[in-house]
Amino acid sequence: MKIVVFGPEKRTGGLHDGNVVDLSYACAKYLRERAAEPGPAEMAEALVPSELARLIEGGPRALEHAQKALDYLFTQAQDKLGPKGETLVYPAADVRLHAPRPNNARIACAGGNFADHAAAMAVKMRGRPYEGDAYQEIRKAGFWGFWKLAREIVGPDGELVYPDRCDRLDYEGEIAVVLGKRGIDLKRSQLEEYVWGVTILADWSIRAPRETPGGPLNFGFPKNFDTSCSLGPCIVVGEADPTNADLETLVNGERRQRFNTRDMVFTFGEYLEYLSRDFTLYPGDIISGGTVAGTAADSSELLPDGSSAPERFLQPGDLVEMSSPSIGSLRTRVVAKKA
Repeated sequence: MKIVVFGPEKRTGGLHDGNVVDLSYACAKYLRERAAEPGPAEMAEALVPSELARLIEGGPRALEHAQKALDYLFTQAQDKLGPKGETLVYPAADVRLHAPRPNNARIACAGGNFADHAAAMAVKMRGRPYEGDAYQEIRKAGFWGFWKLAREIVGPDGELVYPDRCDRLDYEGEIAVVLGKRGIDLKRSQLEEYVWGVTILADWSIRAPRETPGGPLNFGFPKNFDTSCSLGPCIVVGEADPTNADLETLVNGERRQRFNTRDMVFTFGEYLEYLSRDFTLYPGDIISGGTVAGTAADSSELLPDGSSAPERFLQPGDLVEMSSPSIGSLRTRVVAKKA
């Protein structure tokens, strides 16, 4: 099932043959017409919540009721209207899709987790050809990453606002998992038990000018600014394997990145174990697996002053599309910041 958040009320929907179906209203229709439920809307809201966070918390039972409602709507129902005449089915092109991020859930992003990207970045930083085994170097160095802290995450066909403090803005296409259960001190073997669904994450990064840290930490400024993350277009539940998912990144139609998550150095299971040490993870929390070579930072020529040539970095007007066969396409337009 492909779960979306849509419309002005940010209700949960399911993608079906190019349409968005309101899942809670569809459940209400099923309950009234097949189960003679006297309060179908109230019962449906409890069984298949219209809010994404509560739908995730509902676990397998909520998804089972949602699937039952979809099956009834498209195979047995006489019409596509809810108990009170509500519209249940909308052409996907006619509704606004929001980022499928439940209740400002926390987003943890893996850093340097693909060997080719790490090796290419090392060449830029060291100023000489790379020698060695990048995969083993990453394993030896250990985990690192950062949190995305923005309250508002950019949704499908949304706008990335070019930050004032930036003159090199980069793109990083990633596959991310959405957790479905609360847990602490987890083991990597528990990944399948804890993953609710899979989605696409765009990590927008300020590469220059570099922040000058006043100490050992600098608040992750290059990774955090308004619109610094895009998410979507949906969360795929039960139909995509996060450990074997393809993704490609196009900038103005030019393919810049292409990879499969099986090439991650540290797996999603290992990040689940690492992040949950003495730290409770909650339903809806998101773990993103990192990006591959082909970013502007790792593929641009270095200028004599040591900076990266600007041509491959993003500018207002650019269109970035990240797509995965099992998930869909996440498109983002870069726009100038308004005065």
